[in-house]
Amino acid sequence: MKGYTGKILFVDLSTGRIVAEPIPDEVYESFLSGVGLGCYVLHKKIPKGADPLGPDNVLGFVSGLLTGTGSVMTGRWMAVAKSPLTGGWGDANCGGTFSPAIKRCGYDGIFFRGTSDRPVYLYVDSHKAELRDATHVWGKDAVEAEDILEEECAKKQGKPKIAVIGTSGEKQSLISGICNDHGRIAARSGLGAVMGSKKLKAVVLAGNGRITCENPELMKTISKEFTGKVRKINIPRFLSGRLLEIAANLQSRMTRVAVPDGIMAAGILKKWGTGFNNVMGVVNGDTPIKNWNGSGLDFGKSRYRNLAPDLLKQREVKRYSCYSCVVGCGGISRIEDIAEGTFRETHTPEYETVSAFGSLLLNGNLDSILYINELLNRAGMDSISAGHAVAFAIECFENGILTSEDTGGLQLAWGNTEAIVKLLKQMIHREGLGDLLADGVKAASRRIGKGSLKYAIHVGGQEPGLHDSRFDPMMGVHYCADPTPGKHTIGCFQYYNYVQLWNEVSWAPKISIYPKYEEYLASSENATKSVAISCYKQVIDGIGGCLFAMTMGVHNWNPFRMLNAATNWHKTADEYLEIGMRIQTLKQLFNIREGIDPRNNRAHPRMAGNPPLENGPLEGKSVPIHEMVALYWEHMGWHGETGIPAKETVEKLSLTDFVA
Repeated sequence: MKGYTGKILFVDLSTGRIVAEPIPDEVYESFLSGVGLGCYVLHKKIPKGADPLGPDNVLGFVSGLLTGTGSVMTGRWMAVAKSPLTGGWGDANCGGTFSPAIKRCGYDGIFFRGTSDRPVYLYVDSHKAELRDATHVWGKDAVEAEDILEEECAKKQGKPKIAVIGTSGEKQSLISGICNDHGRIAARSGLGAVMGSKKLKAVVLAGNGRITCENPELMKTISKEFTGKVRKINIPRFLSGRLLEIAANLQSRMTRVAVPDGIMAAGILKKWGTGFNNVMGVVNGDTPIKNWNGSGLDFGKSRYRNLAPDLLKQREVKRYSCYSCVVGCGGISRIEDIAEGTFRETHTPEYETVSAFGSLLLNGNLDSILYINELLNRAGMDSISAGHAVAFAIECFENGILTSEDTGGLQLAWGNTEAIVKLLKQMIHREGLGDLLADGVKAASRRIGKGSLKYAIHVGGQEPGLHDSRFDPMMGVHYCADPTPGKHTIGCFQYYNYVQLWNEVSWAPKISIYPKYEEYLASSENATKSVAISCYKQVIDGIGGCLFAMTMGVHNWNPFRMLNAATNWHKTADEYLEIGMRIQTLKQLFNIREGIDPRNNRAHPRMAGNPPLENGPLEGKSVPIHEMVALYWEHMGWHGETGIPAKETVEKLSLTDFVA
């Protein structure tokens, strides 16, 4: 009755053997579930030097420890594997309804090794697990395949929950992800390619088992407290998104930073979803523009206001929430004015997608972005990486590195919507220039050569999220220092300020108000903040927690209380953050074992403001990212010069058995 099932399902696709494996209680106490359990299993099951697209790689689907326990905002699941994009630790996070389905089948995770000789899918319910032929859905996009399998496997008690790859995963694009809920994507790290290499089309879950909780009454009380707070926070209907633009203008001029109550974000997310930042980010400098080489002057009001959250809101026909969510930031939107008329609706595009195919490319056409969003969702391709790949190609074309002959006649230019859509389709189908770009900008620049590396924005092989490190320097630290480089969901100053960890964690620096310039310093205090938020995020990913709930503040949404209610462990916040440090350190040890030199995960000079922009809200800003990374390593107990975990740290965290 501790919130977890105590076992995983292990599938060998080469032999067809399927076995349930017990996981001792002490593993959960050391690593939680979710990403921590995945890290524990993969470290033991993947041999050193395994080919990410070969049979020895292990692909896992893991649920969170708190998923299904009566806790709120804990419905996330993660895919884990050795990444073919970076060559190191890979994970991807997604919401929807798939996470509780894993546990209802009686497992905390489902793992795959080997390679099938034909397309298959795994079917699991409360009584059996079996591999079934997937030839009839191989070649279908993610939405089509999910519809077919949903009908095929439906039971009296309801429809199954399905994780599936689209055609990009089948074609082993290194920027492909894994979809659920008709196009929601666990997009990062190229794990769709791993699934495609194994000829595994889908995982279909139809279990109806009970998910336990040690103290359900206490969990109910905790969840009701948070839910009550969220329900009180609403943005009046008459207030428009133009206020967000005004707020961003003010923010760009502020010289001091105050600590807000993160619960206020609940109202913004309920009204606009993540699209609230579509305009704000351009105005305050958070959003990278023109392949990280431009400013708001390049993407002016006549363009960025076309992507305003109110315009997206007008397109929405339905709102939805993830499992156990009380905010509901998702939606379904109409697609209009696309010549082909293939699709009429799509998931309302997230901020990252709007920016990747909007400001990053100087594209102010909202219709094209809605259409692109659906293309990506169905193909199962990461919008962050795909947008960067297109931006890279445009800049190469602009500078004569690529020619019309290379592009098949496409005239690549900033804001050329027609050319952008056509190039993306080439990437999805792996045709022409798109075949090079479908593996990300690092692989493309290596193949193209001719000085193209100058325009290839990536960190360690993965394209960064659409949040500018010159705006929030700690974001740049985690782009480079996290074992899965380029991710925007690990830590930044804004996250740290909103979470207010100092209310629970004894060593987390307490702040109230400080000068903005302090964020640009390579200081011991900033390094401690980076370590704290990084370790905390590992806890969140171990419980299936939502990033947005996390940023509403530990004083509002408290995972430590929920964990103790679910497990009866009675651990302190400090002890839980030590678990987070253990998970993060084990990821780093995995990378070291696989030959990754952490010093090579360097930010592109533009990301550090080298040289600084000459205009816009980030004018003159530069960031000592690599000095800050070295201090982060040092405060994590890793060697400051190399990023390798120190022997003393490995021993303190009881990870000696994981070091060869």
